[in-house]
Amino acid sequence: MSKILDSVNIPEDMKGLNKDELKDLAAQVRALIVDVVSRTGGHLASSLGAVDLAVALHYVYDTPRDRIVWDVGHQAYAHKILTGRKELFHTLRTQGGISGFPKIAESEYDAFGVGHSSTSISAALGMAAARDLAGGTNKVVAVIGDGSLTAGLAFEGLNQAGHLKKDLVVILNDNEMSISQNVGALSSFLSRKITGQFAQKLKQEVEGFIESIPKIGGRLMGIAKRAEDSLISFLTPGMLFEGLGFNYLGPIDGHDMGLLLNTLRGARELKGPVLVHVLTKKGKGYGPAELEPSKFHGVGPFDAKRGIVPKSDALSYTKVFSEALLNIAEKNKKVLAITAAMPGGTGLAAFQDSFPERFFDVGIAEQHALTFAAGLAREGFIPVTAIYSTFLQRAFDEVCHDVCLQNLHVIMALDRAGIVGADGPTHHGLFDIASLRSLPNLIMAAPRDGNELRNLVYSAARYSSPVALRYPRGTVGAGYSRDTFSYIKPGTAEVLTDGGEVTILAIGSMVSPALTAAEELAKSGIKAGVVDARFIKPLDESLILRLAKHTGRVVTVEEGSLQGGFGSAVLELFEQRGVDCPVKRIGVPDAYVEQGSQEELRAQLGLDAAGIVDSVRTFLSAEIKPRVVAN
Repeated sequence: MSKILDSVNIPEDMKGLNKDELKDLAAQVRALIVDVVSRTGGHLASSLGAVDLAVALHYVYDTPRDRIVWDVGHQAYAHKILTGRKELFHTLRTQGGISGFPKIAESEYDAFGVGHSSTSISAALGMAAARDLAGGTNKVVAVIGDGSLTAGLAFEGLNQAGHLKKDLVVILNDNEMSISQNVGALSSFLSRKITGQFAQKLKQEVEGFIESIPKIGGRLMGIAKRAEDSLISFLTPGMLFEGLGFNYLGPIDGHDMGLLLNTLRGARELKGPVLVHVLTKKGKGYGPAELEPSKFHGVGPFDAKRGIVPKSDALSYTKVFSEALLNIAEKNKKVLAITAAMPGGTGLAAFQDSFPERFFDVGIAEQHALTFAAGLAREGFIPVTAIYSTFLQRAFDEVCHDVCLQNLHVIMALDRAGIVGADGPTHHGLFDIASLRSLPNLIMAAPRDGNELRNLVYSAARYSSPVALRYPRGTVGAGYSRDTFSYIKPGTAEVLTDGGEVTILAIGSMVSPALTAAEELAKSGIKAGVVDARFIKPLDESLILRLAKHTGRVVTVEEGSLQGGFGSAVLELFEQRGVDCPVKRIGVPDAYVEQGSQEELRAQLGLDAAGIVDSVRTFLSAEIKPRVVAN
């Protein structure tokens, strides 16, 4: 690490640097980001593209007194390095280390906790309104990517900001990408760019021409100048933002440090809402990431010198889903696929290639995705919406009101359900069971392995109700077969091992550790039966009631929130049927789970085989004489 970065620990340390030194600082920050992310994994390309912007913002503004709200947080690594976390940066995304996203509890410089897109403008506007109510004078800045502008929440914030006329600066960090290539009319509109310098030159030339016309009246001058402004607006995206009440500056080169500093200084002094349009290059400064920004968006450890990301031959749940959906779509032309800006991450890129006319990327707009799917289903199609579990949280009302209330055959493929690992609490998919199982008409299932996922995708296409399939991040393990599909009737569980003293009801990813736990318990003479529950809703009621009567004790295991989860569904069943049976629920307690590897976090939560063994032994050691009364 060279001298300039050595001497910069907080933004105040940058204030005496000149423009060239700031450029050197940005280069050193980029080198540190590449070095650390190559070892820990993380969001590389987006953060590299925003380094110059982060340096300029902390140079021009008085942080943390001035508030900077980073949208999503994928681009905030430079911000972390410059705000007191340089020496901790090597712990990025590791258990006990610093978060991969801005986090209020981590630093006073993190003005708002983020992880999902399109929240920055609304949050920053709230801070600006609070400042004015309190009589403050600090500045508030929101930094949002062009991909995040495809979400309705961003426009709700822009609309209110233009109405309130608060002093607020919105930085539009435009790299023409979110995770994958941006889609939609808005993206096309934003790509209509001329540089800010060209716009200014054009304006000056038009004004000079008007002034050169002798004896032109003031009224005619006004008409001419309005025409000039209209021309500028037509040639740049500023028309949209000025229509929303913003003073529009740009677009400018986001890697020209001098221009960045001058523009941000000007924006800081303007009154009312201001939007600064900054053009950046995703992956800037690291060749491999510049060439393949999607590949280096979210990346695991890689060879930084050669720019090589290791490939795994292990078959993932995402890949199994992708293959199964393709096979089904080949035979059923009614099957469609929908993604919210993540065709690669959700496994739908292959579907897009094979059936482009039946594939829809709606942008970062999960709410629209579900209601759009409902419209397709209403007309007799079978839309499959592949969305990460954590992102479906943004569309709960649409699932409830537009899909389930109308009992429309929409299939929701919930990837990354359960513990996801290093991305931490904003990305764990721990609340889908508790939130969705309360909805009438919904069928909800979780496969124990790749074969079951394959067959559940096939079966879901044959159901007639809304369906949610949740499956984890990770590999399916051995034994996967691409043989013919098998139909699985809703609400049917499978007994994997018989038990005499306790029945373990496991769902999805917890079936495998439950089987391992049963083997370990058997070594000490405890005979535990293991059931692959498969369906969270509807439950296999007759089987569960029979096994409760047989063993007298039930343990439920789920990789999700205990509050309102699968175990709660079993308790509700017992209450409804008048069954008095002791139940031990194993799952995620009433707390947000921090970052770490999946293995570390599952062990910490008691969701591995050892944890299940300990819980069962403690449960059985209690002096309980169960009374089972089944109708």
